[in-house]
Amino acid sequence: LAVTGNAMKRSGAGVDLTLGLYMPFEGYFEGDTDTIEYMERMISDDGSGVDLPAAIIVETIQAEGGVNAASVEWLKRLESLCRRLDMLLIVDDIQVGCGRTGPYFSFEEAGIKPDIICLSKSLSGYGLPMALTLIRPDLDQWEPGEHNGTFRGNNLAFVTAAEALTYWETDALTKEVKHKAALVTEFLEEMIRKYPRMQGKHKGRGLIQGIESQVEGLAGAVCRQAFQRGLIMETAGPNSQVFKLLPSLTIPEEALKRGFSIIEESIQAALQGELAVAV
Repeated sequence: LAVTGNAMKRSGAGVDLTLGLYMPFEGYFEGDTDTIEYMERMISDDGSGVDLPAAIIVETIQAEGGVNAASVEWLKRLESLCRRLDMLLIVDDIQVGCGRTGPYFSFEEAGIKPDIICLSKSLSGYGLPMALTLIRPDLDQWEPGEHNGTFRGNNLAFVTAAEALTYWETDALTKEVKHKAALVTEFLEEMIRKYPRMQGKHKGRGLIQGIESQVEGLAGAVCRQAFQRGLIMETAGPNSQVFKLLPSLTIPEEALKRGFSIIEESIQAALQGELAVAV
């Protein structure tokens, strides 16, 4: 909770959350502000009030934060910053790892090497609760059984997770995800062109993509319309302004395209409702 930027989730703690400091993600500021340069200045300047952190934790794609995807160049520069200032680099791959972007880890295409990786969600391969923390061996200070948690030690999840890993013995699934991701991108960009009243912006990569709408409440309306048509979607972003596509990695292409049809119907219905309210 101390490292999430989500105000609602932070307030759920009921106490002040300290020992975490926030720095801007790529693209947070309007214009050409260099957020890596900003971070380095704040951390290096003895007058900034910012102490040298022990580590930086980052999502390569901010899933709940609005499907904001960091570029390869930005991630490389973030790693370089960590190495220069002797900070650990922690990648939160809980939602966007396990093949969601194509390779098993979301950061592979950037060629970076995190010191610690957090995994969960799709890790078990079958929706069973499971979580792992991967730690560089020379940093591992845990005694046996000391690193514990609610999602550890579930025997059935171990079985399904081991089976899920067999999908990564070849690059077949990675290629399949990239192919489907290209279809998703093409579809979303077509929706943005076809329905300019959405005031839409394409977000994400891999099989976590979405559309950010500048029309207040439209993303939620699209999700509600989709649910009525038998398709479960969710919103993302601080103001729920993004409707997000998060299909199974193994979804048949026919089912994916059927989902596209439902989403377009839902966009049409949501826009009609929005216009009716405006009138």
